[in-house]
Amino acid sequence: MTIHVRKPGLLTTVQDAGRYGYQKYGVIVSGVMDSFAHRTANLLVGNDEQAASLEMTIIGPSLYFEAAALIAVCGSDFSAKADGMPVPMWRPVYIKAGTTLEFGPSREGCRGYIAVSGGMDVPKHMNSYSTYLRAGFGGFEGRALKEGDLLQLKPATALGRKMLRRLESEAGETAFHSVKWRVSYETLPAYKPNPEIRIIPGAQYDLFDSDCIEALLSSEFKVQPQSDRMGYRLAGQPLAMLERKEMLSEPVTFGTIQVPPDGNPIVLMADRQTTGGYPKVAQVITADLPLLAQAQIGSGVRFKLADLHEAQEAYLLTEWNLINLRKSIQMYFL
Repeated sequence: MTIHVRKPGLLTTVQDAGRYGYQKYGVIVSGVMDSFAHRTANLLVGNDEQAASLEMTIIGPSLYFEAAALIAVCGSDFSAKADGMPVPMWRPVYIKAGTTLEFGPSREGCRGYIAVSGGMDVPKHMNSYSTYLRAGFGGFEGRALKEGDLLQLKPATALGRKMLRRLESEAGETAFHSVKWRVSYETLPAYKPNPEIRIIPGAQYDLFDSDCIEALLSSEFKVQPQSDRMGYRLAGQPLAMLERKEMLSEPVTFGTIQVPPDGNPIVLMADRQTTGGYPKVAQVITADLPLLAQAQIGSGVRFKLADLHEAQEAYLLTEWNLINLRKSIQMYFL
């Protein structure tokens, strides 16, 4: 089956969970920015939750489906429409053959995910389908989608085929048909235009004075226009170390908060480098990374200190919710 790209959107790329095991060679992890939305979309179409999906940013694409398909749209609301009719989010949706699926600008947040049963059929590079834009490899020809691109799909899983047949049998004359239920609002991350992000102390937390830590936890930081998939540059009350120190580069990860000499924090994101030499004041907890991934340019971000126990509980709750979703889908489509 082929999907025709009529309009590519502002930045639409093929992504998966990331490219692990190669950082020692200087190759970044990459992958999706909002892992919760990506994993949920895949579960809703019967895929393995790490299958390749489309990540759209700020303005979504227009896609023509030459054959019937099962899709799910998760993350930010891009006003999805199938042949002009609004398509619901966070649920399985059957798309009829010959239908055009269109997305507009994001209403809130900035990233949405389109999963199609079977997943995108693109070559694996270093055991991942993710697009690494700066290096020009992975995903679809190592780049963002362009008008006229043809996306091939892998065969659907047994569960995906069962889901598609069920919804196809229930469909009427409209361009699409969806189930009446959706992923519970209670299980979603607390998406907000100006999120509060939980952090734990970083490796150099103790090298910052109490006034600096107070500023980190009480001030609002604005996401700057220089932000991208590599990192979010924040502007607010500058942070300073007790004394300047020369530091060796150390490993960094998704959500590491570095403080460069100007005092304005940088939060490292999906396309982060493998090591960094700026002091690391804090680390965003895993469960709150999707909140940060949806922050737009100009959004206000606040930080709240958490401990390791709270971070682990939040992570386990997210995983538990995804496990329950997977089981619920399997039971519904028995």
